[in-house]
Amino acid sequence: MSKKEILAAGGQAVIEGVLMRTKNKYAIAVRLPNNKIKVLVKKIKERKFSAKIPIWRGLVMLVDTIVLGSKALTWSSNQQIEEEKKKHRKREKNKGINTIVIIFTFILAIGLALLLFKFLPLWFAVLFDRFVTRVGNVTFNLIEGFVKIAIFILYLFFISLMKDVQQLFRYHGAEHKTVHCYQDGKNLTVKNVKKYSTKHPMCGSSFWLVVIFVSILLYILIPKDWNFWLKLGSRVALLPLIAGFSYEFLRLSGKYRKNWFFRALAWPGKLVQYITTKEPTSKQIEVAIRSLKAVIK
Repeated sequence: MSKKEILAAGGQAVIEGVLMRTKNKYAIAVRLPNNKIKVLVKKIKERKFSAKIPIWRGLVMLVDTIVLGSKALTWSSNQQIEEEKKKHRKREKNKGINTIVIIFTFILAIGLALLLFKFLPLWFAVLFDRFVTRVGNVTFNLIEGFVKIAIFILYLFFISLMKDVQQLFRYHGAEHKTVHCYQDGKNLTVKNVKKYSTKHPMCGSSFWLVVIFVSILLYILIPKDWNFWLKLGSRVALLPLIAGFSYEFLRLSGKYRKNWFFRALAWPGKLVQYITTKEPTSKQIEVAIRSLKAVIK
């Protein structure tokens, strides 16, 4: 397995564990209540055609990541509950419930994201333009973008105060450290992994910040004098394009992560990771290593 495949895909933190994925499979490793590590490895249908189309592959990867992430969170959560003695029927029923939960969570997440990062920022910018002072199209979009960033940072800050989320962020840090170690060609040991940073240029939290910056640039093309709902609809319609551009930027910043130019551009995203990643324990690093080793076999 090449390091470029890990670079292009990466992973995420889950409940008491870490998900790692490449273009053709993923692995989830979790620490069970009995202190053992359980690993799940599954193949992913490779998208040979869509993976080669710039911009479009970003949208495909985003959807895949959200769906797979929801499944991984559900699976990792279930591992914390002993279900060995349940009857076959009940297990089958639970699978159906999990699917419903995943679908409901996905719809709820999309709705909440549209409310927080599309409706509210635009609404605030419209109110500012109408009742405070008239502004130009560029300033209008800068105001909207500032509100988005403020909501994003405040949201991350407040959830980071929760104990369970802090644990999740430690596993997030373990994931980044482990990938860094692998990309540098070092042996995957706890001692080696500990030396690396918890910040990574291709982090998902960095991606969302890039999305906000790209949206500010693209929304300048939308006339400010359109009515509110037309402006909102056009912003939603541009989401696939925004996601695509953002993904391509992260690919480049990850590929040239040691280049000063891309390091400078990735700097705001790394600042966000001071909230979304925490220093992991040795046991958490062990879990991340098991996950990565399983996916690169």
